[in-house]
Amino acid sequence: MNQKRLGKTDLKVNPVGLGCMGLSHAYGAAKSDDEAIEFLKKSFKTGYNFFDTAEVYTGQTSEGNASNNEELVGMALNEVINDVVIASKFGITIDGITPTPDASPKAIQNSIEGTLKRLNVDCVDLYYQHRIDPKVEPETVAGEMQKLIDDGMIKVWDISEANEEYLRRANEVCPVTAIQNRYSILARWHENLFPVCEDLEISFVAFSPMANGFLTGMYDKDSEFDELDYRNDMPQYTEQGFKSAKKLIELLNDIASQKDATPAQVSLAWMMCKKDYIIPIPGTTSIHNMESNFNAGNLKLSASLIAEIDELLDSLDVPVFGGH
Repeated sequence: MNQKRLGKTDLKVNPVGLGCMGLSHAYGAAKSDDEAIEFLKKSFKTGYNFFDTAEVYTGQTSEGNASNNEELVGMALNEVINDVVIASKFGITIDGITPTPDASPKAIQNSIEGTLKRLNVDCVDLYYQHRIDPKVEPETVAGEMQKLIDDGMIKVWDISEANEEYLRRANEVCPVTAIQNRYSILARWHENLFPVCEDLEISFVAFSPMANGFLTGMYDKDSEFDELDYRNDMPQYTEQGFKSAKKLIELLNDIASQKDATPAQVSLAWMMCKKDYIIPIPGTTSIHNMESNFNAGNLKLSASLIAEIDELLDSLDVPVFGGH
């Protein structure tokens, strides 16, 4: 499995990273600390060396205990810290599913100090601005990131849900290594950033690469989720969503059958084979799915097969969370 370089840095990761959010946040009750730590250690043994967390990924277990994702990642990976790349994020608070941005210099300083303590590290490998703050100019944020790099608190910085103008302006002040945007077969509106990634030589880290689990083929219109699960409010998980995606799901199943793979693996391979700088970070709490997702890094799809999928996508209108 060939590793991928993050931007122009010396940091190299395997083709599929692990989104750690679901262990603590957004997908129902959080896993217990012991379960989450065991899962993360198993992920490393499977081959994952790129782990994604954030300061706002918090929740409660079914027993009512607090869960902090950064702390779990730090505890699970402390012994192998030199063999992994850990990404975290600053700059938002979350009320329900609505993020409120704050990228003021004071907020950034408070965030990095807290993140370093929770991860139990001296330096964060990748540090993302979680969402753009319209109140703070990109040059100001980039200037603060340069200070953190100079002080040895972070190695590189990155932007989540970036747009071209913000990215280019920020990059002029302090080079950006990666963007992390929503991207999947059902969420392609950020493909306009591909030329920018190529021009600036930065990586595209794809979050929700399976449309919040929709592309796994594990759910249908009658599926029920925990009351705290964000998917209860996602349009793809409605009767109309499944109806609109019927032809796509059939094609993914057909390709999966031909390739001795799963629809989830095909969905991941679709983007990894499209652009070599795309790195998906699917999240899951299932050991089986975690192992299967990682092995998608070995699946190759031809350019003609990718074009066939894209042609079908152009004819579909599937409602999806975060859609533009």
